[in-house]
Amino acid sequence: MRVVTWNLNGIRAAHRKGLYNFIDRIDADVMLFQEVRALPEQMPKDWKEPEGYDVIWHPAQKKGYSGVMSCSRVGMEEIGRGIDTDLDETRDPEGRVLHTKHNGMHCVNIYLPNGSSRDQRQAYKDQWIEDLMEWAEMFVGSEEPAILCGDLNIAHTEDDIWDPKGNKRSSGFLEHEREWFTRLLDRGWHDLLRIHIGSQKGPYTWWSNFRRARERDRGWRIDYVLANDVARSMMKSAEVMREGGMVVSDHAPVIVDFDI
Repeated sequence: MRVVTWNLNGIRAAHRKGLYNFIDRIDADVMLFQEVRALPEQMPKDWKEPEGYDVIWHPAQKKGYSGVMSCSRVGMEEIGRGIDTDLDETRDPEGRVLHTKHNGMHCVNIYLPNGSSRDQRQAYKDQWIEDLMEWAEMFVGSEEPAILCGDLNIAHTEDDIWDPKGNKRSSGFLEHEREWFTRLLDRGWHDLLRIHIGSQKGPYTWWSNFRRARERDRGWRIDYVLANDVARSMMKSAEVMREGGMVVSDHAPVIVDFDI
């Protein structure tokens, strides 16, 4: 089963830039999109939901902001939205978490908040990541495979960012954010791309639009597929399709194949 996670930086813009060409090339069974920034009724007239896929939208209440969407051609059961145990959808007004199940695998589509705009948003992000860690604990010792996928807005190590020294005070690479990520892995989650490719600089999944960062490949790795023990044992391969980040979005798709 092939899973792709991809921050589209706006699905309407991605559609104009050739999203469907990449959907065909990636040929994924499960597609998890973040930052869709649209409601279904806002899509262009020539838009059609991906043929052969079931689609679930979880947009933000605020139009043109945030939101996630999950698509599957292998069956899909919606389990819940948000990270509150009571599954009250009103507790996730920014459309940041959609939990679905496919072929027995739990897939959690996540668009983690960005804290760079102001101090209040960083405080919101800090509380959010702690809540996420506690919420996700139910999957760690589970006998069912589970993956946390999406734009986590944190570069974990110095290998995950082009300029670690220059960004040590930047949201997304703050010391306490990186320590949180380490604690998350210590609790039993596995970074599948890093496991597959080993220790090396990059590959990056997001690039700034400044100073030709994309062309020069000076980016951040902030998009992940994290797996519990069962899902890790099923991994066959993992990769970043850098071209998608050059054409469709400022993020590249992360693709993982599972033997399931």
